[in-house]
Amino acid sequence: MASPDEPQGAETPSGETAHQASVEPSAPHTTPSYEENLSYGENWSTSGVSANEHAASSNVITEPVAPPATSAGGGGRPPGPPKPPGDEEDDGEEGMARMSFLEHLEELRKRLLLAVGGIGVAFFLCLFFSDELWAIVFAPAGAALRHLGVVPPTLKLINPMDSFQIMWMKLPILAAVFISSPWMLYQVWAFIAPGLYKRERRWAVPFVVSSAGLFIVGGFFAYFVAFRYGLEFLLGLGIGKGVDPSVNITEYYDLFVDVMLGVGIIFEIPVLLFLLTLIRVASPAFLVRHSRYAILVIVILAAVITPTGDVFNLALFATPMIILFYIGIFASYILVLSREKKKFPWGTFFKWLIFVLVVLMVVTWIVARSNGYHFVARWPVFVR
Repeated sequence: MASPDEPQGAETPSGETAHQASVEPSAPHTTPSYEENLSYGENWSTSGVSANEHAASSNVITEPVAPPATSAGGGGRPPGPPKPPGDEEDDGEEGMARMSFLEHLEELRKRLLLAVGGIGVAFFLCLFFSDELWAIVFAPAGAALRHLGVVPPTLKLINPMDSFQIMWMKLPILAAVFISSPWMLYQVWAFIAPGLYKRERRWAVPFVVSSAGLFIVGGFFAYFVAFRYGLEFLLGLGIGKGVDPSVNITEYYDLFVDVMLGVGIIFEIPVLLFLLTLIRVASPAFLVRHSRYAILVIVILAAVITPTGDVFNLALFATPMIILFYIGIFASYILVLSREKKKFPWGTFFKWLIFVLVVLMVVTWIVARSNGYHFVARWPVFVR
C-alpha cells in the first residue's frame, strides 16, 4: 500500500509507470526506429532483473546500433541480381565513352583530316622517286610483252598529258596510300576505340600491324602473281589473229590500280571478321555455320577475276581468299577465348599446322607436276 507522501499512480506492480516517465522524450511522439526498439529491449518487463541492470537499460543510447545481418530469406536489403556470364571482366573496366551525335561527327572529321594529312606527307616524299616507281609499274607490262614476242616492249601515249598525270600525280598518290596505310588504319582504330572497353583497346597495335601488313601482302600478291599472270593471258589472246597488242598507258595504269587495290582490300578479310567479332556483330560459331556461303562467293569472285579458265589458276586465286577467311575465324575465336579468360593450346595447334602445311605442299606439288607446271630461274618462276 502506497504511503500518503507518495503520489498516486507513481508506481505500478511491474514498475512500468515510473520507467516510462523516466525515459519519455520531450519531442512529439513518433514511431520508434529500429535503434530505439533495440535500446528498449525485446522484453519490456523487468521482472527477474535487478534494479541496477534495469536502470542501466533505461539510459539513452548515444550511438546507434547497426541492425544485424539478415539471411537471404529474412528482412533487410535483398541480394542483387546475379551477373550475366562473360561480363565479370567488364565490371572493372572503363565503360564506353558517351558522345553525342555532333561529337561523333567532329571526331570523324578529325580522323579524316589526319588520315588525309598522312597521305599528303607520303605523296610529297614519293614525288622524289617517281621514275623508280614508274619502272616498278611498267615491269609487268614489259615482261609480258617480251614473253609474247613484242619488240620493243612499250606502251602507247595517246594524250600528251597522260604521262604527266600518271607519273607525277596518280602513281605517287597510289604509292602514298600503301606507304601511309598503317597511319590511316590507326585513325580508323582511334575512331572506334572510344566505343570499346579498356581491355579491348589493347588490340590497337595488333590491329594496325596486321591490317597494314595484310594490305601490303595483298599488294605484293597482286603485283607478282595476279596482275602478271592475268596481263600476259589477256595480251596474248589476240596474238596470231591479226591483233597488235598495243596498250595505252592510261588503260594499263587503270587496270594496274584496280588489281592492286582490289586484291589488297580482299586480303583484309581476317581484319574485317575480327572487327565484327570485337563489336559483337558476329561470332566464330556464326561464321563457321555460314562458311559454305562465304566459300561459294569467294569461288565466284575468283572465277570472275581469274584470267584463264583452268582449274589451277582458279585455285591460285580462290585458295588464298579461303585461307584468309578461316584465318579471320581463327582470330575471332582467339578473341572470344580471351573474353572468357581461357587459354588456347598453342603447342598442339602448331604441331597440326606444320603437318597440314606439309601435306598441302606435297599435294600441290603433285597436282602441279601432273599439269605440266615447273619452276624456272626467271619470272614468273612457276610456269607450264
